[in-house]
Amino acid sequence: MSELVTGEAVALELRPAKVPSRALAVLLDLLVAFVVYAAVSIAVVAGTSSLDDAAEAAVAVALLVLVLIGAPVAVETLSRGRSLGKLACGLRVVRDDGGPIRFRHALVRGLVGAVEILGTLGILACIASLASERGRRVGDVLAGTLVVRERVPADGPAFLPPAPPWLAGRFSGLDLSGVPEDLWQAIRQYLARMRQLDQQVSWSMSVRLAGELAERTGAPVPHDVPPAAFVAAVLQERQARDARRAFGAGVRGQAAGPWPVAGPWPSASWPGAAVRGPGVVWPDGGAAGPEAPRTGFVPPA
Repeated sequence: MSELVTGEAVALELRPAKVPSRALAVLLDLLVAFVVYAAVSIAVVAGTSSLDDAAEAAVAVALLVLVLIGAPVAVETLSRGRSLGKLACGLRVVRDDGGPIRFRHALVRGLVGAVEILGTLGILACIASLASERGRRVGDVLAGTLVVRERVPADGPAFLPPAPPWLAGRFSGLDLSGVPEDLWQAIRQYLARMRQLDQQVSWSMSVRLAGELAERTGAPVPHDVPPAAFVAAVLQERQARDARRAFGAGVRGQAAGPWPVAGPWPSASWPGAAVRGPGVVWPDGGAAGPEAPRTGFVPPA
């Protein structure tokens, strides 16, 4: 799944739109623009019949610019990135950091779009979108925007095990700006499938992901935290920051994202923990509890 999770997302789970859906949205917008242009032209011609040829030509050019550039810019600005075609296709234009676009973004997109879409019959826009990892055309690159999908398949989010309560807020000071999106995606996929993997394989993957995450953030993996719990806690911190940016500072980290607010912890599904009777015992023999274990973690035998 090609998924984009931005640092300042309006919608926390964003997926870049592909060329076919974007092309369909553009065609619908152009069809609406043609109908509007035809209707307005008839009214303008009827009202300016007394003008000379030069004045009529000037009015026709102004009307064409207004309908093909001015109107789309106004619509995208007022609707925060949703034209009629994008609304029908479930798309929206956002800034490349995930926030809502403003007039300057829509204006650059409209001006450049007149050249790469209308001037080249969409050929330049298609080539640029196919060459871009996020499907961005030249107008998107210059404006700093991205077209994303708002409607996604209703498969339901995969269950991600909750991070341990004793790690809540522990990584709030980490700098997550250097973590690439593909690493976040790999972490989410690992956490969703962790309980289905062999114990040794799961442990190895958690160590590798934790090492990459520590390298990107510049902070080592704490000695008293298992790698899987570390990546889960850092991902939860990322989602908590997204939620606070999108919905306000009142959102707490434990309730952000797809993480359950409550649930059994620790769990035998986490690499490095083993069930013993009704509770959970860490590999060093310490009993599970609400406090963080005081000793280091070792891989399962």
